[in-house]
Amino acid sequence: MGGQEQAISLEPEKQKLLNEHSEKHFTAGEIVRDIIIGVSDGLTVPFALAAGLSGANATSSIVLTAGIAEVAAGAISMGLGGYLAAKSEADHYKRELKREQDEIIAVPDTEAAEVAEILAQYGIEAHEYGPVVNALRKNPQAWLDFMMKFELGLEKPDPRRALHSAMTIAIAYILGGVVPLIPYMFIPNAAEAVVISVVVTLFALLIFGYAKGYFTGNRPFRSAFETTLIGAIASAAAFGLAKAFHA
Repeated sequence: MGGQEQAISLEPEKQKLLNEHSEKHFTAGEIVRDIIIGVSDGLTVPFALAAGLSGANATSSIVLTAGIAEVAAGAISMGLGGYLAAKSEADHYKRELKREQDEIIAVPDTEAAEVAEILAQYGIEAHEYGPVVNALRKNPQAWLDFMMKFELGLEKPDPRRALHSAMTIAIAYILGGVVPLIPYMFIPNAAEAVVISVVVTLFALLIFGYAKGYFTGNRPFRSAFETTLIGAIASAAAFGLAKAFHA
């Protein structure tokens, strides 16, 4: 049961139909998810930190220093979290693959019955799924792949997924985190810089929320409003708390 790819053989007419038909599906879901995680936290957390420090009457240089430190630490933390999550997913897949492989060898009749049960759930009759079950039993690798996908609902992860996830989340966090800090780079007075930071960051959250809704299939305008609202509440809470404790 090696990991070799199985050659797919189709009738010429069906192959021709497939070649002529082109479906447009969005298949970069994992990358978009990582970008959303990184940018959303990157925009919100440093934004709230900068607003809080501004509320405590810190200078722009202090806000900027603390903000850069937070962005660096946050990017490392978020990237590491993404790496560990993807690594855990890959390890889980390997464990289940080995377990399913052993079961096919040890109790093939039971596994074949499970294939029949899965197909029956799709309304396929016994006389129809019988040949399918028999064909899978003759092809152990295809049988194993079928059980992983349809019994366990697991897709084989990309072996480079963990590293890619870590890098994507970290870079997205940095890009998002820099936005609320830009005004503090040019305006020495933090009280003035925070106003510009709020405007710039809320606008960025609005654009990001719209894009997130568009790519995830949700209502873009609602997503934009919700994302901006969350960022505004976070920064207002941080600013208000800093003012209250500093008073």
